[in-house]
Amino acid sequence: MKELVQLTEGWSLDHDGDPLPARVPGCVHTDLLAAGRIPDPYLGLNEHEVAWVGRRAWTYSRALEPDEAAEQPHERTDLVFDGLDTAALITLDGQELGRTRNMHRRYRFDVTGRHGLLRVEFASAYDEADAVRALTGERPNVYPEPFQYVRKMACGFGWDWGPTLVTAGMWRPVRLERWSTARLARVRPLVTVRDGVGRVELRVDVERTGRGAGRRLEVRARAGGIRARAAVDGNAAVLTLELPDAELWWPRGYGEQPLYDLDVTLVDQDAADDAAGGADDGRLDHWTRRIGFRDVVLDRSPDEHGTAFTFLVNGVPVFVRGVNWIPDDAFPSRVTPGRYRARLEQAAGAGVDLVRIWGGGIYEDDAFYDACDELGLMVWQDFLFACAAYPEEQPLRGEVEAEARDNVVRLMPHPSLVLWNGNNENLWGFCDWGWEPALDGDSWGGGYYLDLLPRVVAELDPTRAYTAGSPWSGSWDHHPNDPAHGTHHSWEVWNRRDYAEYRDSVPRFVAEFGWQAPPAMATLRRALPGESLAPDSPGMLHHQKAEDGNGKLARGLARHFTPPEGDFDRWHYLTQVVQARAVATGIEHWRSHWPVCAGTVVWQLNDCWPVSSWAAVDGDGRPKPLYHELRRVYADRLLTLQPGGDADGPVLAVVNQSAEPWHAPVTLRRVRADGSTVAEQVLDLTVGARQVHRRTVPRDLAPDAASAEEFLVADAETGAEADAGSGAGAGTGGLRALHFPVPDKDFAHPAPRYDVEVVTPAGEGDGGGRGNVEVVVTAHTLVRDLLLQADRLGPDAVCDTGLRTLLPGESVRLRVRDAAETGEDAVRTALFCVEPA
Repeated sequence: MKELVQLTEGWSLDHDGDPLPARVPGCVHTDLLAAGRIPDPYLGLNEHEVAWVGRRAWTYSRALEPDEAAEQPHERTDLVFDGLDTAALITLDGQELGRTRNMHRRYRFDVTGRHGLLRVEFASAYDEADAVRALTGERPNVYPEPFQYVRKMACGFGWDWGPTLVTAGMWRPVRLERWSTARLARVRPLVTVRDGVGRVELRVDVERTGRGAGRRLEVRARAGGIRARAAVDGNAAVLTLELPDAELWWPRGYGEQPLYDLDVTLVDQDAADDAAGGADDGRLDHWTRRIGFRDVVLDRSPDEHGTAFTFLVNGVPVFVRGVNWIPDDAFPSRVTPGRYRARLEQAAGAGVDLVRIWGGGIYEDDAFYDACDELGLMVWQDFLFACAAYPEEQPLRGEVEAEARDNVVRLMPHPSLVLWNGNNENLWGFCDWGWEPALDGDSWGGGYYLDLLPRVVAELDPTRAYTAGSPWSGSWDHHPNDPAHGTHHSWEVWNRRDYAEYRDSVPRFVAEFGWQAPPAMATLRRALPGESLAPDSPGMLHHQKAEDGNGKLARGLARHFTPPEGDFDRWHYLTQVVQARAVATGIEHWRSHWPVCAGTVVWQLNDCWPVSSWAAVDGDGRPKPLYHELRRVYADRLLTLQPGGDADGPVLAVVNQSAEPWHAPVTLRRVRADGSTVAEQVLDLTVGARQVHRRTVPRDLAPDAASAEEFLVADAETGAEADAGSGAGAGTGGLRALHFPVPDKDFAHPAPRYDVEVVTPAGEGDGGGRGNVEVVVTAHTLVRDLLLQADRLGPDAVCDTGLRTLLPGESVRLRVRDAAETGEDAVRTALFCVEPA
């Protein structure tokens, strides 16, 4: 059998002639940090202090000992790099093994019988980009960095949420593979299901040694108790497994996620025959993955509304509740399987069922996709092109094809993977961002997205859909970002408008939209030690990467609230409220128009460092109020009130994405600012499975469109689904929707009054002030958007609930874990709500 020797130890990094210990997998920055040679670039303004690291060459080395490279008892020893970042020269004992120029693919070199000093010399990514640009010519780009000339994580060169930290190093594992006769070079399982029968068509390629030529080889496969075998014809074999009554894999919320172990073994049949049942059974190599049986169809048919973009999973149309994913760390080698799991469990906990891996990052580690398989999170995978015109000439074209082939084969076993996407915003950019005249006929990437990549997917992974880009209308017959056709990115609202204007259109599928807010207070304090925090303090400005980001935050806030001059705590709270409300406004509106709109993918779930951004979970892993709001608006059952037109009153929309009909008696109340009820009516509604019910609110219940003293409340009970704060503020469980006719700054909010009681549940706490507590808040007035910022009670403290709105007499129970301070005074200072203008 093939033998693996991991080369994780013994590496050193040459730092101006001074060898430093190096960690593999890792990168230059993390090694320099560990050696105390650079400050933490995530803190304060330190990013500037380490900019030099990405602009120079670096060399890693270790001794490859004779016993490591010895071929006995094997015929062949390969040196395998799963990830080299990025332009590298590899030598062994002074002899060149090869050169690389792509972070996103794997490399293999024959080192049979060789040993000595192994060196990996990384050029500066800037130097590599300059060399390629000199060959291909200049191309337009939305950022002043040359990322489109090098096959490397684009956002490492800085983005509107990320630092400029241009890495180098062996960022994925390095190993020796010793083998004889033949090895499994490529295994492609084409997994389908029809009429309850799961089918796995395995296409296997092998590589032989010289002595392996002519040997009789056999591939054996097993899954779900079914076995198959096939002889290798030349260097390839095809075999099929059929599993009757295969259990279906479903996205979370639609069913379970059964997974089957698929085992593939390569056998030397000649050796097996000679052994005649002895210890040597002829096994040469083994490959195993977990697969799932599901049928995913992307409906892109024309209809009376334009062109659909609807996922059907196992025949069931799905309204996608998605989030965009960026690399979870600017140094991706630091992201462990446990960290992937934690972040994706956060996504699942927010009701998410699809994660889009954005094209300016990386093809994530298998641990990411493993977790998605298990959690029922569908994966939309971008090919790695974003926000720039990419040359299609050599040396890039060959790298792009090799990278695509490598990653399609690596990722295709995962049932969570449902879509390949050609690029992020480049088709749109070609049309609208002045690229076409600047290019003057030069290549820009269109040949990748509309020709090369779809051919690669059709050849290697024909079971999955491919789309040329996001946004993309499906053809040049329509503008690439036409909301009526295909996928749409909605950025005009954040950039220029009030979030209420999300309601002005009903795109077929919203693949990006979002609103910014600062991270949690504990995250800011860690990242900006000693700084007197203000929206425009030096560290806050440095950790705001978006163009005019603070200006957009300020304008978005001012449309709804009186800006709290000089009060950073209030500014911090209110900008987080606006973020949560903005995203909720879009999702509620678009969900209420299912099935015309078939999904929303929020920009973004996560951050790669502590920064003001669109993320729901900040760079330290702390949920913002937006995260909890996603739990509400992405729940199976949603109640929402939408403003009507000029002549119509508000519209009540009752959204049922569950598999069962929902009998939903809805209590509608027109309420004064003092909490008294003016009018009330119960609507006895039943909403079918996967359906939406819309109706105009009765006229006598609708507040005047300009009223500053009345608002509308809708409440519905849903049973257990209302637990853990799923209601939009309902004090007694269930779902609640609110409609205020005017912005908060114009509404007659009373001064909020409420009681606070801190309860330590039996058996909780350690007697030293740290522990789990429940905070019971009882309102005496209208208390709008109450928020407990748990991290103010200790950096590890977490609250199970986000924004809640209470009417007079209502109570809410907030559960807090790992609080360092639990006294009533401390809790009161951590509570915020909307106050009168």
